[in-house]
Amino acid sequence: MSRKTKHHPVRYPAAKRGPAAELRETAQGVLLPLPAAEQPAPAEHNAAAKLNGGFADSAFADNKHRPIHRWVPWIAGFSSEFVRDAFNRYLPEDCAQRAVVLDPFCGVGTTLIEALRCGHDAVGFEINPYAALAARAKCEAATISVPQLAHNILRFEEYMRTPQTDGDLVPVPEHFHSRIPFFGPRAKEKVLKALRFIKGLRVLPIHDLFALAFGSVMVNLSNYSYEPSLSSRPAVGKPTQEDAPVAESIVTKLLAMKSDVAWFRGELERLPRRPAGRVMADNFLDARHRLDPGSIDLIVTSPPYLNNYHYVRNTRPQLFWLGFIRKPSELKRLETENFGKYWQTVRDLEKVPLSFRHAGLERLLAQIRAIGLDRGTYGGPGWANYAASYFNDTDRFCQVASQVLKRGGRAVVVVGNSILQGVEIGVDNILSDLAAPHGLTTESIHIVRQKRVGASIVSSSVRQGIRTSAKLYESAVVLRRS
Repeated sequence: MSRKTKHHPVRYPAAKRGPAAELRETAQGVLLPLPAAEQPAPAEHNAAAKLNGGFADSAFADNKHRPIHRWVPWIAGFSSEFVRDAFNRYLPEDCAQRAVVLDPFCGVGTTLIEALRCGHDAVGFEINPYAALAARAKCEAATISVPQLAHNILRFEEYMRTPQTDGDLVPVPEHFHSRIPFFGPRAKEKVLKALRFIKGLRVLPIHDLFALAFGSVMVNLSNYSYEPSLSSRPAVGKPTQEDAPVAESIVTKLLAMKSDVAWFRGELERLPRRPAGRVMADNFLDARHRLDPGSIDLIVTSPPYLNNYHYVRNTRPQLFWLGFIRKPSELKRLETENFGKYWQTVRDLEKVPLSFRHAGLERLLAQIRAIGLDRGTYGGPGWANYAASYFNDTDRFCQVASQVLKRGGRAVVVVGNSILQGVEIGVDNILSDLAAPHGLTTESIHIVRQKRVGASIVSSSVRQGIRTSAKLYESAVVLRRS
Protein backbone atom coordinates (compact mmCIF):
# COMPACT_ATOMS: atom_id res chain seq x y z
CA MET A 1 0.00 0.00 0.00
CA SER A 2 1.21 3.50 -0.72
CA ARG A 3 2.38 5.62 2.19
CA LYS A 4 3.12 9.32 2.25
CA THR A 5 6.61 9.91 3.52
CA LYS A 6 8.64 12.64 5.12
CA HIS A 7 11.58 12.65 2.78
CA HIS A 8 13.41 15.95 2.51
CA PRO A 9 11.74 18.18 -0.08
CA VAL A 10 13.20 18.48 -3.54
CA ARG A 11 15.17 21.74 -3.76
CA TYR A 12 16.31 22.20 -7.32
CA PRO A 13 17.79 25.56 -8.26
CA ALA A 14 16.15 27.39 -11.13
CA ALA A 15 17.24 26.18 -14.54
CA LYS A 16 19.65 28.57 -16.20
CA ARG A 17 19.33 29.44 -19.86
CA GLY A 18 22.53 30.02 -21.74
CA PRO A 19 25.16 28.21 -23.81
CA ALA A 20 25.20 25.10 -21.61
CA ALA A 21 21.42 24.73 -21.67
CA GLU A 22 21.36 25.20 -25.42
CA LEU A 23 24.05 22.59 -25.83
CA ARG A 24 22.12 20.03 -23.79
CA GLU A 25 18.90 20.60 -25.64
CA THR A 26 20.38 20.38 -29.12
CA ALA A 27 22.12 17.12 -28.19
CA GLN A 28 18.90 15.49 -26.98
CA GLY A 29 17.39 13.09 -29.49
CA VAL A 30 13.67 13.32 -30.22
CA LEU A 31 11.93 10.21 -31.49
CA LEU A 32 9.30 10.35 -34.20
CA PRO A 33 5.63 9.62 -33.52
CA LEU A 34 4.77 5.98 -33.98
CA PRO A 35 1.55 4.74 -35.59
CA ALA A 36 -0.62 2.23 -33.78
CA ALA A 37 -2.57 -0.77 -34.99
CA GLU A 38 -6.10 -2.04 -35.55
CA GLN A 39 -5.33 -5.46 -34.15
CA PRO A 40 -6.76 -7.80 -31.52
CA ALA A 41 -6.17 -6.76 -27.94
CA PRO A 42 -2.95 -8.09 -26.39
CA ALA A 43 -2.81 -10.59 -23.55
CA GLU A 44 -5.80 -10.37 -21.21
CA HIS A 45 -5.56 -7.73 -18.51
CA ASN A 46 -4.91 -9.43 -15.20
CA ALA A 47 -4.51 -6.25 -13.14
CA ALA A 48 -6.59 -3.11 -13.24
CA ALA A 49 -4.88 -0.16 -14.85
CA LYS A 50 -5.36 3.14 -13.10
CA LEU A 51 -4.52 6.38 -14.84
CA ASN A 52 -1.27 7.84 -13.45
CA GLY A 53 -1.98 6.45 -9.96
CA GLY A 54 -0.36 9.49 -8.39
CA PHE A 55 2.95 9.03 -10.24
CA ALA A 56 4.57 11.97 -12.02
CA ASP A 57 5.07 11.84 -15.79
CA SER A 58 7.87 9.39 -16.49
CA ALA A 59 9.35 11.38 -19.41
CA PHE A 60 13.02 12.37 -19.13
CA ALA A 61 12.61 15.86 -20.62
CA ASP A 62 12.52 17.84 -17.36
CA ASN A 63 15.77 16.21 -16.25
CA LYS A 64 17.59 18.35 -18.82
CA HIS A 65 17.28 21.23 -16.36
CA ARG A 66 17.91 19.35 -13.09
CA PRO A 67 21.30 19.42 -11.35
CA ILE A 68 23.35 16.26 -11.90
CA HIS A 69 20.62 14.74 -14.10
CA ARG A 70 21.30 17.34 -16.80
CA TRP A 71 24.89 16.25 -17.37
CA VAL A 72 24.21 14.01 -20.32
CA PRO A 73 21.23 13.70 -22.69
CA TRP A 74 19.67 10.25 -22.67
CA ILE A 75 16.67 9.55 -24.79
CA ALA A 76 15.36 6.63 -22.74
CA GLY A 77 15.64 7.96 -19.19
CA PHE A 78 12.73 8.72 -16.90
CA SER A 79 12.06 11.73 -14.72
CA SER A 80 13.49 12.29 -11.28
CA GLU A 81 10.00 13.24 -10.07
CA PHE A 82 8.68 9.83 -11.07
CA VAL A 83 11.45 8.13 -9.08
CA ARG A 84 10.69 10.28 -6.05
CA ASP A 85 7.03 9.31 -6.22
CA ALA A 86 8.03 5.65 -6.16
CA PHE A 87 10.20 6.26 -3.10
CA ASN A 88 7.40 8.16 -1.35
CA ARG A 89 5.07 5.21 -1.84
CA TYR A 90 7.30 2.25 -1.15
CA LEU A 91 10.22 3.22 1.12
CA PRO A 92 10.26 3.91 4.88
CA GLU A 93 9.10 7.30 6.11
CA ASP A 94 12.19 7.81 8.27
CA CYS A 95 15.18 8.91 6.18
CA ALA A 96 17.47 7.54 8.87
CA GLN A 97 16.13 4.05 8.14
CA ARG A 98 18.43 2.98 5.33
CA ALA A 99 17.09 1.08 2.33
CA VAL A 100 18.84 -0.42 -0.67
CA VAL A 101 17.52 0.67 -4.06
CA LEU A 102 18.35 -1.18 -7.28
CA ASP A 103 18.06 -0.15 -10.91
CA PRO A 104 18.96 -3.17 -13.09
CA PHE A 105 18.98 -1.01 -16.25
CA CYS A 106 20.23 2.21 -14.74
CA GLY A 107 21.12 4.10 -17.92
CA VAL A 108 22.63 7.41 -16.86
CA GLY A 109 21.64 7.00 -13.21
CA THR A 110 18.41 8.86 -12.45
CA THR A 111 17.20 6.29 -9.92
CA LEU A 112 20.61 6.08 -8.26
CA ILE A 113 21.00 9.83 -7.76
CA GLU A 114 17.53 10.23 -6.30
CA ALA A 115 18.16 7.29 -3.95
CA LEU A 116 21.38 8.87 -2.70
CA ARG A 117 19.64 12.21 -2.18
CA CYS A 118 17.07 10.44 0.01
CA GLY A 119 19.80 8.77 2.07
CA HIS A 120 19.42 5.30 0.60
CA ASP A 121 22.16 3.09 -0.76
CA ALA A 122 21.93 2.57 -4.51
CA VAL A 123 23.05 -0.18 -6.88
CA GLY A 124 22.89 0.03 -10.64
CA PHE A 125 23.66 -2.30 -13.52
CA GLU A 126 24.28 -0.95 -17.00
CA ILE A 127 25.70 -2.92 -19.91
CA ASN A 128 26.49 0.12 -22.08
CA PRO A 129 29.92 1.38 -20.92
CA TYR A 130 29.21 5.00 -21.84
CA ALA A 131 25.94 5.10 -19.90
CA ALA A 132 27.69 3.30 -17.03
CA LEU A 133 30.35 6.05 -17.05
CA ALA A 134 27.61 8.67 -16.74
CA ALA A 135 25.92 6.89 -13.85
CA ARG A 136 29.24 6.29 -12.06
CA ALA A 137 30.40 9.90 -12.52
CA LYS A 138 27.15 11.15 -11.01
CA CYS A 139 27.40 8.82 -8.02
CA GLU A 140 31.01 9.92 -7.50
CA ALA A 141 30.12 13.62 -7.64
CA ALA A 142 29.77 14.09 -3.88
CA THR A 143 33.32 12.79 -3.35
CA ILE A 144 34.87 15.46 -5.59
CA SER A 145 36.64 18.46 -4.10
CA VAL A 146 35.13 21.54 -5.75
CA PRO A 147 38.40 23.56 -5.51
CA GLN A 148 40.33 20.63 -7.01
CA LEU A 149 37.82 20.39 -9.86
CA ALA A 150 38.01 24.15 -10.46
CA HIS A 151 41.81 23.92 -10.55
CA ASN A 152 41.70 21.18 -13.17
CA ILE A 153 39.22 23.12 -15.31
CA LEU A 154 41.67 26.06 -15.33
CA ARG A 155 44.52 23.70 -16.20
CA PHE A 156 42.49 22.33 -19.10
CA GLU A 157 41.74 25.82 -20.44
CA GLU A 158 45.42 26.76 -20.26
CA TYR A 159 46.48 23.50 -21.90
CA MET A 160 44.06 23.97 -24.79
CA ARG A 161 45.39 27.53 -25.36
CA THR A 162 49.04 26.46 -25.65
CA PRO A 163 50.54 25.81 -29.11
CA GLN A 164 49.90 22.25 -30.19
CA THR A 165 52.62 19.64 -30.66
CA ASP A 166 52.45 16.04 -31.87
CA GLY A 167 52.88 14.89 -28.28
CA ASP A 168 49.61 16.60 -27.40
CA LEU A 169 47.53 14.21 -29.49
CA VAL A 170 46.19 10.75 -28.71
CA PRO A 171 45.75 8.33 -31.64
CA VAL A 172 42.53 8.37 -33.64
CA PRO A 173 40.45 5.23 -32.84
CA GLU A 174 41.77 2.78 -35.42
CA HIS A 175 38.58 0.88 -36.14
CA PHE A 176 36.09 3.75 -35.89
CA HIS A 177 34.58 4.42 -39.31
CA SER A 178 31.85 6.77 -40.47
CA ARG A 179 30.30 7.58 -43.84
CA ILE A 180 31.83 11.05 -43.80
CA PRO A 181 34.69 12.29 -41.57
CA PHE A 182 33.23 12.35 -38.07
CA PHE A 183 35.08 15.52 -37.07
CA GLY A 184 36.19 18.32 -39.34
CA PRO A 185 40.00 18.48 -39.67
CA ARG A 186 40.52 21.46 -37.35
CA ALA A 187 37.98 20.17 -34.83
CA LYS A 188 39.63 16.73 -34.82
CA GLU A 189 43.03 18.12 -33.76
CA LYS A 190 41.41 19.95 -30.87
CA VAL A 191 39.47 16.82 -29.85
CA LEU A 192 42.63 14.68 -29.84
CA LYS A 193 44.41 17.28 -27.73
CA ALA A 194 41.51 17.45 -25.25
CA LEU A 195 41.47 13.66 -24.96
CA ARG A 196 45.20 13.68 -24.22
CA PHE A 197 44.58 15.96 -21.25
CA ILE A 198 41.67 13.85 -20.01
CA LYS A 199 43.71 10.66 -20.29
CA GLY A 200 46.37 12.19 -18.03
CA LEU A 201 43.99 12.95 -15.15
CA ARG A 202 44.91 10.69 -12.24
CA VAL A 203 42.03 11.33 -9.80
CA LEU A 204 39.38 8.88 -11.02
CA PRO A 205 36.21 10.87 -10.19
CA ILE A 206 37.65 13.97 -11.89
CA HIS A 207 38.79 11.91 -14.86
CA ASP A 208 35.29 10.45 -15.17
CA LEU A 209 33.74 13.91 -14.99
CA PHE A 210 35.96 15.26 -17.77
CA ALA A 211 35.37 12.16 -19.92
CA LEU A 212 31.62 12.53 -19.48
CA ALA A 213 31.77 16.25 -20.29
CA PHE A 214 33.51 15.41 -23.57
CA GLY A 215 31.13 12.54 -24.36
CA SER A 216 28.06 14.67 -23.76
CA VAL A 217 29.09 17.38 -26.25
CA MET A 218 31.16 15.49 -28.83
CA VAL A 219 28.35 14.87 -31.33
CA ASN A 220 27.57 18.62 -31.35
CA LEU A 221 31.20 19.22 -32.31
CA SER A 222 31.10 16.68 -35.13
CA ASN A 223 29.61 16.28 -38.59
CA TYR A 224 26.85 14.12 -37.11
CA SER A 225 23.61 14.82 -35.28
CA TYR A 226 20.89 13.10 -33.24
CA GLU A 227 17.73 13.66 -35.33
CA PRO A 228 16.25 11.39 -34.07
CA SER A 229 19.00 8.77 -34.16
CA LEU A 230 22.66 9.26 -34.99
CA SER A 231 23.03 10.39 -38.61
CA SER A 232 25.25 12.73 -40.59
CA ARG A 233 24.53 16.45 -40.65
CA PRO A 234 24.08 16.49 -44.45
CA ALA A 235 21.48 13.72 -44.12
CA VAL A 236 19.30 16.05 -42.01
CA GLY A 237 19.93 19.14 -44.13
CA LYS A 238 22.82 20.67 -42.17
CA PRO A 239 26.25 21.62 -43.54
CA THR A 240 29.41 19.90 -42.39
CA GLN A 241 31.70 21.87 -40.09
CA GLU A 242 35.46 22.08 -40.54
CA ASP A 243 36.01 23.51 -37.07
CA ALA A 244 34.18 23.53 -33.75
CA PRO A 245 34.57 25.25 -30.34
CA VAL A 246 35.93 22.15 -28.62
CA ALA A 247 37.54 23.69 -25.53
CA GLU A 248 34.74 26.20 -25.05
CA SER A 249 32.01 23.54 -25.22
CA ILE A 250 33.78 21.19 -22.79
CA VAL A 251 34.51 24.01 -20.33
CA THR A 252 30.89 25.21 -20.46
CA LYS A 253 29.76 21.72 -19.57
CA LEU A 254 32.39 21.37 -16.83
CA LEU A 255 31.40 24.65 -15.20
CA ALA A 256 27.79 23.48 -15.02
CA MET A 257 29.03 20.22 -13.54
CA LYS A 258 31.13 22.07 -10.96
CA SER A 259 28.07 23.99 -9.79
CA ASP A 260 26.11 20.74 -9.53
CA VAL A 261 28.89 18.99 -7.61
CA ALA A 262 28.76 21.72 -4.95
CA TRP A 263 24.96 21.41 -4.79
CA PHE A 264 25.07 17.61 -4.55
CA ARG A 265 27.67 17.67 -1.78
CA GLY A 266 25.38 19.99 0.17
CA GLU A 267 22.42 17.67 -0.38
CA LEU A 268 24.25 14.66 1.04
CA GLU A 269 25.98 16.48 3.89
CA ARG A 270 22.63 17.19 5.57
CA LEU A 271 21.83 13.47 5.79
CA PRO A 272 22.47 11.53 9.03
CA ARG A 273 24.77 9.15 7.11
CA ARG A 274 26.49 9.23 3.76
CA PRO A 275 24.79 6.72 1.43
CA ALA A 276 26.80 4.59 -0.98
CA GLY A 277 26.28 4.25 -4.71
CA ARG A 278 27.63 1.42 -6.88
CA VAL A 279 27.47 1.09 -10.65
CA MET A 280 28.40 -2.16 -12.35
CA ALA A 281 29.01 -2.23 -16.10
CA ASP A 282 27.43 -5.64 -16.34
CA ASN A 283 24.35 -7.50 -17.55
CA PHE A 284 21.89 -7.77 -14.68
CA LEU A 285 20.41 -10.98 -16.07
CA ASP A 286 23.77 -12.73 -15.63
CA ALA A 287 24.86 -10.98 -12.46
CA ARG A 288 23.09 -12.71 -9.58
CA HIS A 289 26.46 -13.43 -8.00
CA ARG A 290 26.99 -9.68 -7.61
CA LEU A 291 24.01 -9.25 -5.27
CA ASP A 292 23.02 -11.16 -2.16
CA PRO A 293 19.63 -12.91 -2.27
CA GLY A 294 16.94 -10.89 -0.53
CA SER A 295 19.14 -7.78 -0.24
CA ILE A 296 17.07 -5.22 -2.17
CA ASP A 297 14.21 -3.17 -0.70
CA LEU A 298 13.00 -1.52 -3.90
CA ILE A 299 13.64 -1.76 -7.63
CA VAL A 300 12.80 1.27 -9.78
CA THR A 301 13.70 0.70 -13.38
CA SER A 302 12.76 0.88 -17.03
CA PRO A 303 14.14 -1.89 -19.26
CA PRO A 304 14.73 -1.14 -22.94
CA TYR A 305 11.42 -1.00 -24.75
CA LEU A 306 10.26 -3.34 -27.50
CA ASN A 307 10.97 -0.64 -30.10
CA ASN A 308 14.46 -1.57 -31.33
CA TYR A 309 15.98 1.77 -30.39
CA HIS A 310 19.64 0.92 -30.95
CA TYR A 311 21.49 2.23 -27.87
CA VAL A 312 24.79 0.67 -28.92
CA ARG A 313 24.72 2.19 -32.40
CA ASN A 314 23.71 5.61 -31.12
CA THR A 315 26.53 5.71 -28.57
CA ARG A 316 29.14 4.23 -30.92
CA PRO A 317 31.12 7.52 -31.18
CA GLN A 318 31.44 7.83 -27.40
CA LEU A 319 32.32 4.14 -27.02
CA PHE A 320 35.17 4.36 -29.53
CA TRP A 321 36.54 7.84 -28.84
CA LEU A 322 36.53 7.34 -25.06
CA GLY A 323 38.31 4.00 -25.45
CA PHE A 324 35.57 1.67 -24.20
CA ILE A 325 35.52 -0.15 -27.53
CA ARG A 326 38.44 -0.79 -29.86
CA LYS A 327 37.07 -3.31 -32.39
CA PRO A 328 33.67 -3.87 -34.04
CA SER A 329 33.55 -7.36 -32.48
CA GLU A 330 33.27 -5.73 -29.07
CA LEU A 331 30.21 -3.83 -30.27
CA LYS A 332 28.69 -7.13 -31.36
CA ARG A 333 29.01 -8.48 -27.82
CA LEU A 334 27.10 -5.48 -26.45
CA GLU A 335 24.37 -5.97 -29.04
CA THR A 336 23.86 -9.66 -28.34
CA GLU A 337 23.96 -9.27 -24.55
CA ASN A 338 21.65 -6.25 -24.44
CA PHE A 339 18.28 -6.80 -22.76
CA GLY A 340 15.78 -7.87 -25.42
CA LYS A 341 18.50 -8.06 -28.07
CA TYR A 342 18.06 -6.07 -31.28
CA TRP A 343 16.04 -6.98 -34.35
CA GLN A 344 19.24 -6.89 -36.42
CA THR A 345 20.86 -9.58 -34.26
CA VAL A 346 18.00 -12.14 -34.27
CA ARG A 347 16.02 -11.51 -37.46
CA ASP A 348 17.81 -14.17 -39.53
CA LEU A 349 17.77 -16.91 -36.89
CA GLU A 350 15.56 -19.95 -37.04
CA LYS A 351 12.30 -19.51 -35.17
CA VAL A 352 13.15 -18.31 -31.65
CA PRO A 353 10.99 -20.26 -29.16
CA LEU A 354 9.64 -18.83 -25.93
CA SER A 355 11.33 -20.15 -22.80
CA PHE A 356 7.96 -20.20 -20.97
CA ARG A 357 4.30 -20.88 -21.73
CA HIS A 358 1.95 -18.00 -22.55
CA ALA A 359 -0.93 -18.74 -24.90
CA GLY A 360 -1.83 -15.10 -25.55
CA LEU A 361 1.69 -14.13 -26.51
CA GLU A 362 2.05 -17.22 -28.69
CA ARG A 363 -1.02 -16.10 -30.65
CA LEU A 364 0.43 -12.64 -31.17
CA LEU A 365 3.79 -14.04 -32.32
CA ALA A 366 2.04 -16.39 -34.76
CA GLN A 367 0.12 -13.44 -36.15
CA ILE A 368 3.31 -11.43 -36.65
CA ARG A 369 5.16 -14.36 -38.24
CA ALA A 370 2.47 -14.67 -40.91
CA ILE A 371 2.90 -11.06 -42.09
CA GLY A 372 5.00 -10.12 -45.11
CA LEU A 373 6.58 -13.48 -45.82
CA ASP A 374 7.58 -12.18 -49.26
CA ARG A 375 9.77 -9.48 -47.66
CA GLY A 376 12.30 -11.94 -46.28
CA THR A 377 14.38 -10.40 -43.49
CA TYR A 378 12.06 -7.41 -43.25
CA GLY A 379 8.92 -9.50 -42.88
CA GLY A 380 7.12 -10.86 -39.87
CA PRO A 381 9.31 -13.86 -38.97
CA GLY A 382 12.27 -11.63 -38.08
CA TRP A 383 10.09 -9.35 -35.93
CA ALA A 384 8.54 -12.35 -34.19
CA ASN A 385 12.07 -13.54 -33.34
CA TYR A 386 12.80 -10.11 -31.90
CA ALA A 387 9.64 -10.11 -29.75
CA ALA A 388 10.28 -13.68 -28.54
CA SER A 389 13.86 -12.78 -27.56
CA TYR A 390 12.58 -9.69 -25.75
CA PHE A 391 10.08 -11.62 -23.64
CA ASN A 392 12.54 -14.41 -22.90
CA ASP A 393 14.73 -11.75 -21.33
CA THR A 394 11.69 -10.28 -19.56
CA ASP A 395 10.99 -13.66 -17.99
CA ARG A 396 14.61 -13.91 -16.92
CA PHE A 397 14.41 -10.42 -15.39
CA CYS A 398 11.41 -11.47 -13.30
CA GLN A 399 13.30 -14.51 -12.05
CA VAL A 400 16.43 -12.58 -11.00
CA ALA A 401 14.44 -9.65 -9.56
CA SER A 402 12.47 -12.05 -7.36
CA GLN A 403 15.69 -13.58 -6.06
CA VAL A 404 17.32 -10.29 -5.04
CA LEU A 405 14.23 -8.59 -3.58
CA LYS A 406 13.48 -8.87 0.12
CA ARG A 407 10.20 -10.46 1.12
CA GLY A 408 7.61 -7.74 0.73
CA GLY A 409 10.01 -5.73 -1.46
CA ARG A 410 8.66 -4.13 -4.60
CA ALA A 411 9.70 -3.50 -8.16
CA VAL A 412 8.32 -0.49 -10.04
CA VAL A 413 8.94 -1.28 -13.71
CA VAL A 414 8.17 1.28 -16.40
CA VAL A 415 7.41 -0.31 -19.77
CA GLY A 416 5.74 0.76 -23.00
CA ASN A 417 3.41 -1.10 -25.29
CA SER A 418 4.67 -1.75 -28.79
CA ILE A 419 3.49 -2.13 -32.36
CA LEU A 420 5.35 -4.62 -34.54
CA GLN A 421 4.24 -5.05 -38.16
CA GLY A 422 0.97 -3.38 -37.22
CA VAL A 423 0.29 -5.73 -34.28
CA GLU A 424 -0.06 -4.15 -30.84
CA ILE A 425 1.67 -5.88 -27.94
CA GLY A 426 0.69 -4.99 -24.37
CA VAL A 427 4.07 -5.35 -22.67
CA ASP A 428 2.75 -4.32 -19.25
CA ASN A 429 0.20 -7.11 -19.04
CA ILE A 430 2.58 -9.74 -20.36
CA LEU A 431 5.17 -8.62 -17.79
CA SER A 432 2.51 -9.05 -15.10
CA ASP A 433 1.76 -12.57 -16.34
CA LEU A 434 5.44 -13.55 -16.43
CA ALA A 435 6.11 -12.22 -12.92
CA ALA A 436 3.55 -14.43 -11.18
CA PRO A 437 5.33 -17.82 -11.54
CA HIS A 438 8.44 -16.25 -10.01
CA GLY A 439 6.66 -15.20 -6.81
CA LEU A 440 6.00 -11.59 -7.85
CA THR A 441 2.43 -10.41 -7.32
CA THR A 442 1.14 -7.54 -9.46
CA GLU A 443 -0.19 -4.89 -7.08
CA SER A 444 -1.20 -2.43 -9.78
CA ILE A 445 -0.57 -1.17 -13.29
CA HIS A 446 -0.60 2.62 -13.60
CA ILE A 447 -0.71 4.29 -17.00
CA VAL A 448 1.80 7.10 -16.50
CA ARG A 449 1.83 8.45 -20.06
CA GLN A 450 -1.05 8.20 -22.50
CA LYS A 451 0.92 9.61 -25.40
CA ARG A 452 4.35 8.37 -26.30
CA VAL A 453 6.75 8.52 -29.21
CA GLY A 454 8.76 5.56 -30.43
CA ALA A 455 11.58 4.53 -32.72
CA SER A 456 10.69 4.70 -36.40
CA ILE A 457 11.68 1.06 -36.99
CA VAL A 458 8.39 -0.14 -35.47
CA SER A 459 6.41 2.17 -37.73
CA SER A 460 6.90 -0.32 -40.54
CA SER A 461 3.12 -0.58 -40.72
CA VAL A 462 3.11 2.84 -42.40
CA ARG A 463 5.37 1.57 -45.15
CA GLN A 464 3.05 -1.41 -45.55
CA GLY A 465 -0.02 0.81 -45.84
CA ILE A 466 -1.62 -0.67 -42.70
CA ARG A 467 -4.18 1.63 -41.08
CA THR A 468 -3.73 1.76 -37.33
CA SER A 469 -5.72 3.09 -34.40
CA ALA A 470 -3.96 1.91 -31.23
CA LYS A 471 -1.94 4.42 -29.23
CA LEU A 472 1.42 4.13 -27.58
CA TYR A 473 1.48 4.54 -23.82
CA GLU A 474 3.74 3.88 -20.82
CA SER A 475 2.79 1.95 -17.71
CA ALA A 476 4.32 1.55 -14.27
CA VAL A 477 3.89 -2.08 -13.29
CA VAL A 478 4.20 -2.50 -9.51
CA LEU A 479 5.31 -5.99 -8.48
CA ARG A 480 5.63 -7.26 -4.91
CA ARG A 481 7.64 -10.24 -3.76
CA SER A 482 5.16 -12.35 -1.83
